[in-house]
Amino acid sequence: MAQLYRVCLLFLGLFCILLPAPGQTPADKPISGDFSNLRFEQFVQRIESQTPYRFFYTPSDADSITVDIRVEKQPLRAILQQLFNGSKYTFAIDNQQRVYITSSRPIRTELPIGFFIRGRSEIGNDSTAASYLTESQTKRIEPETKVYEIGKRSTPIRPGRATISGYVRNLSSGEPIVGAAIYLDNPRVGTISDQFGYYSITLPRGRHEVKLRSIGLKDTRRRIILYTDGKFDLEMEDDVIALKEVVIEAEKDKNISGLQMGQERVDIKSIKQVPTALGEADLLRVIQTLPGVKTVGESSTGLNVRGGATDQNLILYNDATIYNSSHLFGFFSAFNPDMIKSAELYKSAIPSRFGGRLSSVLDVQTRDGNKKKFVGSGGIGLLTGRLTLEGPILKDKTSFIVGLRSSYSDWLLKQLQNASFQKSQAQFYDLNLHITHDVNEKNTIYLTGYMSRDQFKLNSDTSYRYQNQTATLKWKHIITNKLYSVFTGSYSGYKYDVSSEKNPVNAYQLAFSIKQSQVKADFNYYPTNQHAVDFGISSTHYSISPGTFGPKGNESLILPDVVPTEQALESAAYIGDRFDISPKLSVSAGLRYSLYSFLGPSSVFQYAPGMPKTVNTIIDTLTYGTNKAISTYHGAEYRLAIRYALSNTASLKASFNRTRQYIQMLSNTTVISPTDIWKLSDPNIKPQVGDQYAVGIYKNNRTNTIELSVEAYYKTMQNMLDYRSGASLILNHHIETDVVQAEGKAYGVEFLVKKMTGKLNGWVSYTYARTLLRTSSLNNSETINQGNYYPSSYDKPHDFTMISNYKINRRFSLSLNFTYSTGRPITLPVGKYILDNAARLLYSERNQYRIPDYYRADFAMNIEGNHKVKKLAHSSWTVSIYNLLGRHNAYSVYFKSENGRINGYQLSIFGNPIPSITYNFRF
Repeated sequence: MAQLYRVCLLFLGLFCILLPAPGQTPADKPISGDFSNLRFEQFVQRIESQTPYRFFYTPSDADSITVDIRVEKQPLRAILQQLFNGSKYTFAIDNQQRVYITSSRPIRTELPIGFFIRGRSEIGNDSTAASYLTESQTKRIEPETKVYEIGKRSTPIRPGRATISGYVRNLSSGEPIVGAAIYLDNPRVGTISDQFGYYSITLPRGRHEVKLRSIGLKDTRRRIILYTDGKFDLEMEDDVIALKEVVIEAEKDKNISGLQMGQERVDIKSIKQVPTALGEADLLRVIQTLPGVKTVGESSTGLNVRGGATDQNLILYNDATIYNSSHLFGFFSAFNPDMIKSAELYKSAIPSRFGGRLSSVLDVQTRDGNKKKFVGSGGIGLLTGRLTLEGPILKDKTSFIVGLRSSYSDWLLKQLQNASFQKSQAQFYDLNLHITHDVNEKNTIYLTGYMSRDQFKLNSDTSYRYQNQTATLKWKHIITNKLYSVFTGSYSGYKYDVSSEKNPVNAYQLAFSIKQSQVKADFNYYPTNQHAVDFGISSTHYSISPGTFGPKGNESLILPDVVPTEQALESAAYIGDRFDISPKLSVSAGLRYSLYSFLGPSSVFQYAPGMPKTVNTIIDTLTYGTNKAISTYHGAEYRLAIRYALSNTASLKASFNRTRQYIQMLSNTTVISPTDIWKLSDPNIKPQVGDQYAVGIYKNNRTNTIELSVEAYYKTMQNMLDYRSGASLILNHHIETDVVQAEGKAYGVEFLVKKMTGKLNGWVSYTYARTLLRTSSLNNSETINQGNYYPSSYDKPHDFTMISNYKINRRFSLSLNFTYSTGRPITLPVGKYILDNAARLLYSERNQYRIPDYYRADFAMNIEGNHKVKKLAHSSWTVSIYNLLGRHNAYSVYFKSENGRINGYQLSIFGNPIPSITYNFRF
């Protein structure tokens, strides 16, 4: 026992010897230096670089402090007392070498005596308790004034660079923020958060102030000390504009500094400001106001981008393909506006990760849902209603968002004066579900489901029904701070049927369907801030039922007819590399290689060589078994973009891309309709190939509030489909006999002036563009317009659009939009002749004439509810007038034989102003 006692005394003595004397901790090492004429921030940086002290203060409070002292071997406490003597500032230093500066009240760094003994009411009344920071003060100091240490701490900081990565999220909802700018002023480096809100940036080790900007959110900053690679998640707050103007700062010079050209990003605010025909915000209507994007019909949501057909656009909804993007005759798009997080349109320099279409990619992503609390939103219009609910399943870990939209338009049809139309019906609905689950810091799972259904019947017993179905499962895995992967599995389905039951003997049903399944793996690697690489592989399986026709009901005598199913497999591998050669010169290059196989079972017709493909020239039929490769196509797809900075406010860009398309739409109309069918490339129909060259110049004013751009492009297209006169596309067992493959060229120039700040904002665009087709064949039956170029059905040379928004105050805003375009081409009868004692029409060359020019003005007024924070629901009203001038724009022109004469008429969809009112709410 005595020996144990002596051992304890020995250890106690050693401890007392090694223990520093009071007031002589390592942090109390005397400080020497000349701190003359320094800002307080510079003084803090000098002290933190010499000692383990870390300062916490509000930068705006310390802006007026000027340090002008010289010290020799003095402790920090004495220096600060000298500095703040006679001023309003006080300081406190805790036992972890943290220094707190405040200008309001003193801060205590230790608990008052008896803190754990007295009751809560005593503490609340005790004067010492008042010296602690209040909760609001604590939030104010953090996070902007807190110093975040990233990586494994080392003193001194080792030279070199380190990478930080993480997510940028909304503080109130926990949702990721797309396109947030994360940057430093010195050195001037930065990056942008991707579609998941993820970012990665490499910085010199040491102390930095990281700044963040994003549309509709408060600018903020974080003070960091970077030791080694680490994870750093960032949060931003919603911005409630206090001034009488709209100010958008994020990415204000992206059009100058970014490499991508022909790219348009549409935010939800712009979507909700543009007036539409029936009052509901519509993504595709906004897309159609952009330069280089056209539509051929009043009620069409089909897009014609830089001379491309409607089927040459890849429309993705959370990476699943949408084959019919319209509802209710094209008056509504397939996308619920309350579900949309971001939408990006690529018209040129299409990233190498996308493929399968010739002209453009529209990438639409849904919101992830609120991870903090349960909220909802919705709207009630004249024809539709919508409701969106979102919230956490597991707080800060798992969230959901579900959206339902439906129409109730039958009441409007009953108001029509024509009694035959009063029995018509038109309905649609769509349902969205998205679930996000954070497994841990490195793994996130995303699940998306979408389903829509349309049904209508107009002045007849014939019913039309069509529906979309998609499902997507994603797994995002962060491998390192510089490398992450996304594995995706998706399914897309589209089908329609047309049926009639009025006469039981002739009752029938016609149906079509397409199914697409895809798996892919995408990788993103950021070796440096000046260098980014993305690569991956994908495989897509198509299964098409081109048409089934059969009896409906037991009494029907209709004979069944079934066009054999088709299937194919399309696979691709890609790599893309972005590299900043210098501050002025950047290059992006990509290569995508696609491999396509048309698969059995199938029977393929063989035609006589050198003869036109007709039923009479079929010489053989070859039969292939299940999954047998019948024909294979493959090839490289090149992507290249170059940016050269002419100055800080101007840049010159050029791009080239080659694309391949192995599936095409067959349609007798110029717009997307419910009876369109899709056709896979096979031995008789080759895949389409397109090359596009583009060059553009971009200029901002000095404050980056006004953007100007001019882009010119030239595009060539091979193996485009056009149709013989009188072609029959439905239930055609040898469709190649009614189509001809043509070559096309498109060229144009696009002008855009955009102002997104201030009370008055919007954009003005003008496009001059031509799209021409030509068929070249030795057979006259396969030649159109004698082999010369002729305008395509969507060739509209002149297009002008003005979108203007004026914010009167916080609650009222106005929108006035105007659009003009050349009428689309048509083929007209130009004469008649007598053959076999019958009068027959003589038609012009293909698309030789045009329908009248199109122009339209729209008006909308948005009325916000009061801005009380605590209320049951926040509401707003949107009042709009579509076709304000009542212009009778021609949708098409048709001819009738009346009293021995051929008379022409034009059909207008909207011949009068269309008013609408929508009530929107959120809670």
